[in-house]
Amino acid sequence: MKPRIPRSIWVLGFVSMLMDISSEMVHSLLPMFMVGTLGVSVLVVGVIEGLAEATALIVKVFSGTLSDYLGKRKGLAVLGYALGAFTKPLFAIASGAGLIITARLVDRVGKGIRGAPRDALVADIAPPEVRGAAFGLRQSLDTVGAFTGPLLAVGLMLLWANDFRAVFWVAVIPGLLSVLLLMVGVTEPERHADAPRTNPIQMANMRRLNAAYWWVVAIGAVFTLARFSEAFLVLRAQQLEVAMAWVPLVMVAMNLVYAACAYPFGWLSDRVSHSRLLVAGVLVLVLADAVLAVSTDWISLLCGVALWGVHMGMTQGLLATMVADTAPRDLRGTAYGVFNLVSGVAMLLASVLAGWLWDTQGASFTFVGGGVLAVLALLVLGLRPQPPTESSA
Repeated sequence: MKPRIPRSIWVLGFVSMLMDISSEMVHSLLPMFMVGTLGVSVLVVGVIEGLAEATALIVKVFSGTLSDYLGKRKGLAVLGYALGAFTKPLFAIASGAGLIITARLVDRVGKGIRGAPRDALVADIAPPEVRGAAFGLRQSLDTVGAFTGPLLAVGLMLLWANDFRAVFWVAVIPGLLSVLLLMVGVTEPERHADAPRTNPIQMANMRRLNAAYWWVVAIGAVFTLARFSEAFLVLRAQQLEVAMAWVPLVMVAMNLVYAACAYPFGWLSDRVSHSRLLVAGVLVLVLADAVLAVSTDWISLLCGVALWGVHMGMTQGLLATMVADTAPRDLRGTAYGVFNLVSGVAMLLASVLAGWLWDTQGASFTFVGGGVLAVLALLVLGLRPQPPTESSA
């Protein structure tokens, strides 16, 4: 009989959900607030978002490595969530782009600080027999926040006659609750007393990240190249002349499906071959790209978006599980930091390529290109050097 998912994993899931509600209440409205209320140009919005995401990517590597060196992960996670929570009032009081830039960068620093230590903490707490289910559960609850936040923002905007600042103040509440819940609800496993403290990125330690781990990093990067930014799903909806008021529901629909699928497929990953599940996930992505490439109406668009959400539910928690399975326990923070950095760079490249295809060849070619890259991911899967095995080093 498999062990149950520990209580701390559930708490980490609800922590992620609350912070995502807080963040998405702000982020779903922020571009309109900057352009319409503060008079910021679209170019400046793009620069701010690019700087913010680049900052998060860089910080993830250092925070993961630091958590390995300290042998403690919860403190860094608390710091990261606290930075995210305490930036929300800055959006509410901002009168110009300067404070918005500061808030966005600090918020992304917080995301970078908490990301790798939190994932490593999940891997440390969850028994290997239910690790896939644990990652799936956390991802599912996180995604519930991703669609609940925008829905709350829309409802409050309708209720309060488009008062952006009032919505931003409300977003402070779930952010603070996430920090408090993490502080009191999660118990971190003790580090072994005889475990030496070494530099995780020294050459001897980096050699312990073996071929199986780097294969997971490679397949994660190729997957991300094939699965460019979800912003293109929104653009596809706009191109199909979906009413403007309904366009945000594209992301809500995708995240609903994602949330519904993440835990069941995480549970399944503890019982079936990881490679087979990855292959199935890639095939679903190919099908999603094909449907989106030929979409001509709202129904076909939603079918493609739903398939995209199924793919996310099948693969994202699974890849996180595979990182945990292939990295030594004391290097998991570093392993997640490197994995997230490589995947983030791949996402940037994929989105640039998708935008170029969109502008030069048309929207359909963007999704055709994604499908071709997904097939490339299948070929990379065939180069797997060895089955990922749990490392006890």
